[in-house]
Amino acid sequence: MNNPQKPSENEKLPLAFMQRLEARARRIDSLLCVGLDPHEADLPVYSARAARDFCLRLIEATHDLALAYKPNVAFFEVFGAEGWQALKDVIAAVPQDIPVVLDAKRGDISSTAQAYAKAVFEGLGADAVTLNPYLGEDSLTPFLIDAQYGAFALCKTSNPGAGDFQDLLLANGGLLYEQVALKAAEWNRLDNLGLVVGATHPEALARVRSAAPLLWFLTPGVGAQGGELAAALQAGLREDGLGMLVPVSRAISRAENPRKAAEVLVNEMRTIRSGLMVEKSAYADRRGRFAKKLFESGCVRFGSFTLKSGLVSPIYIDLRQLAGYPQLLRDAAGLYTQILRDLPFDCLAGIPYAGLPLVTAVSLQGGWRFIYPRKEVKAYGTQAAVEGVFAPGERIVVIDDLATTGESKFEAFITLKAQGLLVKDVVVLIDRGSGAVEALAAQGYRLHALFTLPELLEIWLGLGLITDEQFQAVREFLALPI
Repeated sequence: MNNPQKPSENEKLPLAFMQRLEARARRIDSLLCVGLDPHEADLPVYSARAARDFCLRLIEATHDLALAYKPNVAFFEVFGAEGWQALKDVIAAVPQDIPVVLDAKRGDISSTAQAYAKAVFEGLGADAVTLNPYLGEDSLTPFLIDAQYGAFALCKTSNPGAGDFQDLLLANGGLLYEQVALKAAEWNRLDNLGLVVGATHPEALARVRSAAPLLWFLTPGVGAQGGELAAALQAGLREDGLGMLVPVSRAISRAENPRKAAEVLVNEMRTIRSGLMVEKSAYADRRGRFAKKLFESGCVRFGSFTLKSGLVSPIYIDLRQLAGYPQLLRDAAGLYTQILRDLPFDCLAGIPYAGLPLVTAVSLQGGWRFIYPRKEVKAYGTQAAVEGVFAPGERIVVIDDLATTGESKFEAFITLKAQGLLVKDVVVLIDRGSGAVEALAAQGYRLHALFTLPELLEIWLGLGLITDEQFQAVREFLALPI
């Protein structure tokens, strides 16, 4: 394929693939991707024509409910040239405004990848294709150079053996599939690259969503493979309630009434999404109320304050004061639990000293154990470096109040890891936006914050709690090098 030419003044650029997908999702209020998998057991006669007719009946029954269709190329290739023609006929039968994602899992480089792309998009007429990304960016490029065509890169697949390689621990502390997600977000320059993330691994789904918050996911595994729809949507939906294409094949095609089965699935998705969006809205309201109370409590003050670094700051945040406001501390714990419920861990760890009242409140609210690394190892008794009940090999989420550059966290990490504990995630109340995310990520840790300081400033300004001058002074201070 050639690179798309620049349109004339009277022409409009075609929408990028993900924009088309999103527009249809909003228009029909559906995330359902109907899988077109003509298994031999489903055909009256095992032939290319029977496979084609099987798919055409499904398209006819579900075309107003389907966000997309996903034919699996293997079920057609098995019939040779006749199967290839049957696949073309099936794709051509899909209404023009419904995207077709070819499940082909292609993966090669250079002219071979270009030939595959030409075959998928020009030869067959598909709109998108699944790809194996493990040959690197150049193996995906031929499929992505034209924004109107899309691709979904394999990230965390739904099969039982997915973890053999995809779960490998990297030197930076992350997992291989997380690195794929980060790279895909980087490569999605034309808004036409998404990820394949199985519904059978909701924990991994949540981790990939954290790594790639804006990408669309193709999420197989619901139904016959055992994936639960509600758990998958909760873990994988974007903040706007979109971003997931949920393929279902046998639960529809083998139903007594395929259309009815599709309707039930679409309505179930709508109900779950609606509930999740209400929950997200309620959570947003809670955050707004908490931000207001945080300001009014005196935990945040504006003026002129000399910091430990010697810099003079127009704002001072002292979250140790939360211990003097039990209800506010309880509210903070509730917000922490919203983040923690999507993270894998065995135990919490609070960083002395500001993190201790916070981790205690979170522990009581969530019913989770907590430990804490001592600033000085006890010189008597047990000579413990870490206080609390734990076992080597347990996964720990670190709780603290603030994150600035991230440097203050590393001492605690060293102490915890020396006890054989696994540390990957840190949750703080406020990220000042001064490089902590990047510094921690460089060492293999993920920072999760209830708020960023710039976000809080916007809230306080909107509530009339601070002046434009105070807002601008802090923003300018935050832009200074630390």
